[in-house]
Amino acid sequence: MRNTAPEYGPNWFTSVMGTGIVAVAITGLPFDLPGGHVVAVAFWLAAVGLLAAVCTVMIRRLRDDAVLPLRHLYDPVLAHFYGAPPMAILTVGASTMTAGPTIIGPDAATIVGAACWILGTALGLLSAVAIPYRMITSHTVADDAASGGWLVSVVPPMVSAATGAALVKHLPEGQFQETMLLACYGLFGLTAVAGFLMLNQLWHRIIRHGLPAAGSVPTLWIGLGFLGQSITAVHHLGEVAPGVAGDYGHALSMFALCYGVPVWGFTMFWLALVSALTLRQFRDGLPFAPTWWSFTFPVGTVVTGTGALAGETGLTAFAVAAGLLLVVLIAGWTAAVVATAALFRGAGQTQPSPYPSGPPRLPGHARFQTS
Repeated sequence: MRNTAPEYGPNWFTSVMGTGIVAVAITGLPFDLPGGHVVAVAFWLAAVGLLAAVCTVMIRRLRDDAVLPLRHLYDPVLAHFYGAPPMAILTVGASTMTAGPTIIGPDAATIVGAACWILGTALGLLSAVAIPYRMITSHTVADDAASGGWLVSVVPPMVSAATGAALVKHLPEGQFQETMLLACYGLFGLTAVAGFLMLNQLWHRIIRHGLPAAGSVPTLWIGLGFLGQSITAVHHLGEVAPGVAGDYGHALSMFALCYGVPVWGFTMFWLALVSALTLRQFRDGLPFAPTWWSFTFPVGTVVTGTGALAGETGLTAFAVAAGLLLVVLIAGWTAAVVATAALFRGAGQTQPSPYPSGPPRLPGHARFQTS
């Protein structure tokens, strides 16, 4: 496999997402895992450190090249990964609230979680609107251009919906709690509709045109992130709804199961399909790339969603599935770390430019053409 030197972009925030979700997944298991809390704390601290490191690199790059974000926004591939920074912030907030209370105390963990939720939600809503707007107005999108990366820009509100449920009980009873609850359901709906539309485009692309370029094959796993997070979101919201939403709270609680089980079935289908496609590509050559982090966060949301269904139904089958999926998550995280280390080892070597025809132009130049 040929290494490619790492280039800075918002896609590197996926490493924060992929690390933090391990902490969230372990603490959300429907069974006790020996030593699990210690491992969860370690992954939470690692996610915090990664977020600080990636933000530091971003600030330094901006100091050297102030128009770097604009070039990324006008790049039809990297633009979608501006959904990764808000999800990284939300994941750190969620892992702080689940793994952090024993270290920094429950009150401090809640304050950090709330601050991360507010910032991550604001940035996520901006991403969910601005990136599709950029696609429409500045990118010329070919019929075979769809990729799993398209989902990254619209998934942040779903992460906000899932993580916001834990904050509802900390608000004053009555209007405040009910408004927060329904706002989270609104965020769920935003991504649910947009996500299925994007997933349909991705399905059309791989059926009509086959697999994308080898380095982009891991992005097919991103569909799991949307699906798994939606199951997690309706469960967490359904848990708090009966005590907050009055007469219709029970209906919202039942919706978690009515939505979660059928979508979990489709999620297992998608997992089997992308696993087979990835193994096929691995035999032909799967180059190390930041896209390998697609093996982490998406799988982690399936773990949390499956664990949620286990808790809701009490079925051992879901609990066993959650444990097996956790093994897949740890394997994916290990593979992503190995790939990242290989990239940085090769960083000093002469590598081809990621923009063979030159970097993306800023507004006022020709529209981009994706293929």
